Amino acid sequence: METAQGFTAYRETGIKTASPGKLIVLLYNEAIKQLTSASGKIESNGKIKASAIETFNRNIIRAQDIITELMVCLDMEKGGIVSKNLLALYVYFSQELLNANITQNKTKLDFIRDMLSELRNAWAAAAANTASLQSAATRPAVDING
Repeated sequence: METAQGFTAYRETGIKTASPGKLIVLLYNEAIKQLTSASGKIESNGKIKASAIETFNRNIIRAQDIITELMVCLDMEKGGIVSKNLLALYVYFSQELLNANITQNKTKLDFIRDMLSELRNAWAAAAANTASLQSAATRPAVDING
């Protein structure tokens, strides 16, 4: 029990101290996790067991909630065309997830998950690049005079 509480506290601290870029990556990671779980509920015959339908639905709704949060995080003034394009993608993802939830379409779920993975990778690279630039800027210069 204490281990679970310790892990939860560690995770919460990591989230509270994360940079904005890292938070975006964490949101993508969770959306991908939820879509992977939902996709896994669809059996090879294209059906979902009755006992898994509620979890399937919950996974997709959580992914939609995350995508909505990603939309809210967009800075349309500073982001320019990139923010506008991301917004259009997020709206598309939300619509497709709604449709995939109704039709239980594994292909759509997997496609959106793969697109989110590509976006996550781009955000992770950008966040890492920004972090390395910031750490270089705050690192004291070497004083050769001693």
